[in-house]
Amino acid sequence: MNLDPATRQRIDELVKKNRVLLFMKGERGYPQCGFSATVVQILDSLIPEYRTVDVLRDPAIRDGIKAYSQWPTIPQLYIDGEFQGGCDIVREMYASGELQEKLGVARR
Repeated sequence: MNLDPATRQRIDELVKKNRVLLFMKGERGYPQCGFSATVVQILDSLIPEYRTVDVLRDPAIRDGIKAYSQWPTIPQLYIDGEFQGGCDIVREMYASGELQEKLGVARR
């Protein structure tokens, strides 16, 4: 899948500008899929603030983020500009304490 330069730039700017960024289906307060809801629940339990992008509102971002990360599914979590993974990986990172470490929070 090709990623047009304008969409790549928009995604780049979002990723660089936000320390913790979640591309998801729906909004933080109203996730539109179970996988997105799971990642939101995990992040909400760890940190008070992070940015979400609703891919359902923007087809260019919805398709573009998959090409950008070379990852076929949504949600997608970025921390400090680095792609972490989707729901299963975030869940594993949380269980192992790796997510808390990357976020700089104490393990609960």
